[in-house]
Formats: sequence, C-alpha cells, structure tokens
Amino acid sequence: MKIDETQKLKGQKILVIVTGSIAAVKTPLLISNLIKIGAEVRCIITPSASRFVGPVSLSTLSRNRCYEDKDQWDPRRGKPLHIELAEWADLIAIAPLSASSLSRWVNGLSEGLAASVLLASERPVIAAAAMNTAMWNNQAVINNWRQLQEFQNVITLSPSEGLLACDRIGEGRMANCEVIQLALESAAIQRFPLGKDWKGINLLVTTGATIEDIDAARYLTNRSSGKMGVLLGQAARFRGAKVDLIHGSLQINPALLEGLNSIEARSANDMLCALEKLQTSADVIAMAAAIADIQSKKCSSVKLGKKKLLESFEDKFEIVPDLLTRLVKRKQENQVFLGFAALTGSDGEIQKLAISKKQDKGCDLLMANPIDRLNQGFGSEFNGGWLIGPENEMQKIPVNSKFSIAHDLLDAIKIQLMAKSEKINNPVLNL
Repeated sequence: MKIDETQKLKGQKILVIVTGSIAAVKTPLLISNLIKIGAEVRCIITPSASRFVGPVSLSTLSRNRCYEDKDQWDPRRGKPLHIELAEWADLIAIAPLSASSLSRWVNGLSEGLAASVLLASERPVIAAAAMNTAMWNNQAVINNWRQLQEFQNVITLSPSEGLLACDRIGEGRMANCEVIQLALESAAIQRFPLGKDWKGINLLVTTGATIEDIDAARYLTNRSSGKMGVLLGQAARFRGAKVDLIHGSLQINPALLEGLNSIEARSANDMLCALEKLQTSADVIAMAAAIADIQSKKCSSVKLGKKKLLESFEDKFEIVPDLLTRLVKRKQENQVFLGFAALTGSDGEIQKLAISKKQDKGCDLLMANPIDRLNQGFGSEFNGGWLIGPENEMQKIPVNSKFSIAHDLLDAIKIQLMAKSEKINNPVLNL
C-alpha cells in the first residue's frame, strides 16, 4: 500500500455543522486541518453560531460556500438544500454541538437547516458537545446525550474538563480538533453503519516507554513514542469501549489522550502496580508499552562519575521482570491478552522470534512489528508486521497508518472475545 493511500480522509466529502457555543471559535482550525489533508469541506452555520464566528471565515477556509438558514428554501434549487447536503456528505462533524441543537436533534425537530440535515442524513456523524458545566450536568441534557449515544450512525465526543469561557472550571470544553479529526477518520475506516461492537467491553492498554533511573542525572529508556497504544485506545473508545490507558513516556500530541482514563507510570514497577489494580476489571489487556529491559538494583541519589558508572554496570543492574508474563499467570477465563514485540531481522527471523515470544508469554495474540524498516517502528506514523493467533497462525499486517492497524487489531481481538464467550457459556464446547 502506498503511504498516501493510508490517509483515510483524503478525498472525503465532509460537512461541518457549527452551532451556538463559544467553542465555535475553534472550528476554523478543524476546517483548516481537514483541507490540508485533502478533504472536501462544506459548512453550515446556525444563527446563534454566527455571533461567534462568521460565515465568511468558514467559506474562505473551506474553499466553499458556507450555508445559513436563509439558504434552505431557494426556488432556484431543484432539490431542497438540506436533502442535497445530506446526500453529498460522506461524513458529518457537528462541532460544537450546543444544548439547543442536541435537543432538537434527538427529539426529531427540523427547525433550521442544520437540524433538517441531521434528520435527513444517513451518513456517520461526529458530535462534539460544548456548553457551560451547569448546562452539561442538567438532567434534560444528560437524558438527551444518552439518547444520542444510542444512534447507530453517531460517534459522541463528550466535553472535556478545563477553564471555560464563563470562568468556571469543569466539564464543557469541546473536544480538541485532533480528536474530532481522529473520530472522523475512525468513521471513514469503519464505514456505515458505525459499529458499536465494543460497547460494554473494558480495555486496558499499556503504552509508551518506561524509564529506569540510574542516578540523579541518568536513566535507561527506549525510542517508543507510545502512539500505537494510544491510537488503539481511541479506536476502541470510538467503538464503544471503556478504556484505561497506563502509559510511560510519550512522544505524541497530548490532545490524543483526551477521552481516555490515562494513568502515568514512569518505571516498569510503577506500571506493574497500576496493572495489578486494574487487571481484574478488564476484559481485554493490550500490552503495547516498550518496557526498558534492565533496571538498577538501587538508584544512586547523586550523579555518579563516569568510572563509577561503568563499574556499576557490572553488579548493580538486573533484568526487568516481564510484565505480560506475570499478568498472564493471573489471567481470568474470559480475558484476552494482546502482546506486542518490536523486532529486527528478515521476515523469516521475525516470524520465528514472534512465535517463540508468544509461546513464552502465553498471550492470546501477539503483534510483531519490524522496527528496522522504512515507515515502520518507533516514532513512525505507520506500522506493519504479523499478527500471531491462538494456534500460532500468522496473519500478515501490511504497512498502514497506526490508526487503521489499531482497528484491525480490535477486529481480531473481538473474534477471540466471542470465541471465549461461547466456550464459557456453552458447556458442549468444553467437552
């Protein structure tokens, strides 16, 4: 696959609907980002939203006309505008989604162009809510939001916590543009109808590089960015899962952590402690973290001289325990474990090592990815390799975006979850 083919939003027709929230001032950035990656964008702005951002700005950034309520009924059109736009769009993003627009949508009211398009659309919709904290916590809004989450063509992005325009600190901030764009990409990968196949599943993911201190100035780590694990968590969240993310050092945009229950763990021991607390509540455990291989038996509180540092390597370091192997020993019958192995060598060497590692660790699935090839490995936007299954069957994973591969891995994990569920619930299969 060519690298430019991995950009799932390139060439997609995306309709951006802007409703009445101060968060509308962020939407131009989303539109600009979508245009830069090659999407075709059109916009709708509601009357209340036009108080925060102008239609001229949106039309200039999108390179297309920005539509308003006054444009809905034009006798020169052969087809009503809301039907034309609903049929034109491959994907729709409503960012921000205000309390008023949410209420009209879930209650089937077609007042205004935006509301009419949402009712007429059969395409995937990304809904990024934004409003004052008190409004967000109002029971009527809570009920409407829960109802929207049941819509099969909608990915809902709850607001995050922070300082709001009203000077209040709390939930209400619209999701970051990077997360909205990622949700659009998820919808493009899944196609319509959107699968909520991970609803009710608890996913526990480790990712990033752990750090093992040597002295007051030095530490041991590796080159992992942590992006593969973070994207795996986000893909699962968009498909309905509850996600706990335990991460070491990350080299990614912090905005990509939004919506995940993130727990920072500096060292392998820190990560193990966090894992042990959450293991029993997880249905799936994906160990994507790159654990430092050795650790100091006792970290020095002062900086060691070069000679002492060299001497310390002889008798003051030990191998870091294998976290995946430890957890598998406490594995519950219904749990599925996915391991990761960053390897180098020829195809045959990597495949042989991957099977050996999977057998040693005892996980259900193992993703083996080469880190010594172009567009693969640490720090890359792409990945590829082989997925080793329960009977050591080997599935080639072609080079693709890490987010697309995350969805592929979720599909493979779901098959294992279903198989285990059938085995547990059907005594015939236990014979």
